[in-house]
Amino acid sequence: MASVGVPAYAQPPGSGSAEIEQMVERRPVSATREVLEVFSPSMNRVIANEVLRPASGGVTPSLVLLNGAWGNEDGVGWLNNSGVEGFFAGKNVTVVLPIGGRFSFYTDWQAPDPMLGTNRWQTYLTRELPAAIDAAYGSNGRRAVAGVSMSGGPALDLAIQAPDVFDAAASFSGCPAPSDPLAVAGISAMIAGGLNNPFNMWGPPGSPGWREHDPSVNVERIRGTAVYVSASQGNPGPVDQIPAGAIPPFGGMAVEAMVHYCTGIVVDALRAQGVPATVSMRTEGAHTWGLFEDELREAWHTTLAPALHTR
Repeated sequence: MASVGVPAYAQPPGSGSAEIEQMVERRPVSATREVLEVFSPSMNRVIANEVLRPASGGVTPSLVLLNGAWGNEDGVGWLNNSGVEGFFAGKNVTVVLPIGGRFSFYTDWQAPDPMLGTNRWQTYLTRELPAAIDAAYGSNGRRAVAGVSMSGGPALDLAIQAPDVFDAAASFSGCPAPSDPLAVAGISAMIAGGLNNPFNMWGPPGSPGWREHDPSVNVERIRGTAVYVSASQGNPGPVDQIPAGAIPPFGGMAVEAMVHYCTGIVVDALRAQGVPATVSMRTEGAHTWGLFEDELREAWHTTLAPALHTR
């Protein structure tokens, strides 16, 4: 096991050097995959992050690839449900996949939640994790963030809130218009469905926080960042890789139709303001990992890799 220290501003207050050495640990899984454990001072807990590295090693750009509603706490995520490990093999990029943040929308919540505790995911993803990545692997200064489903809209929001951190941002079948009334209802229901209080996030519906973290309202602030957004109308198709004879994923079809509506709002806003973005509004795809992986592959070639100056 290898361990590395963290930069001073990311260290927990009052920690001695011996304790700091335990704040960030690297646990190899294979020659190109490991788990990076990072202490988050803002949340006062250790966050595990799965990491994919090129076999050649060296200093690379980084991509923070966020998981869906459960934050891979339930084992459902990019590495277990898609072919991203094989896709990134041989590519000159460090891919970091945080584990945790279920129903958090990867933002800094206004109040602790009885079930979720303290959520300061914006702080973690824009300050603490980049510092730890740099300490563990080095950096060429280029970074991107991408999210799927629950984390899609937040990926764009993170780039808006921290424009000096990310060079590119991508939303795959997410909702980048959270202050829209239908989106507010859907997001609140999702958070409450996990027995959490959605008002602890940005306050009650109509509170300023909902618009402050709405990419569709703040598109001008993402100008200069490479942007990719995608969603489907929810019709099942070959991209979903559904076995022959299987029951159609009716739930996923409904969710994808909703995020298609939501993504359309940010697309309209981007176009109205003349903010450049790569847009992929599809007719087929039913909120499945087959669809998500296809969106990621397209985003990599059109947007993420060029912004990261890699391939």
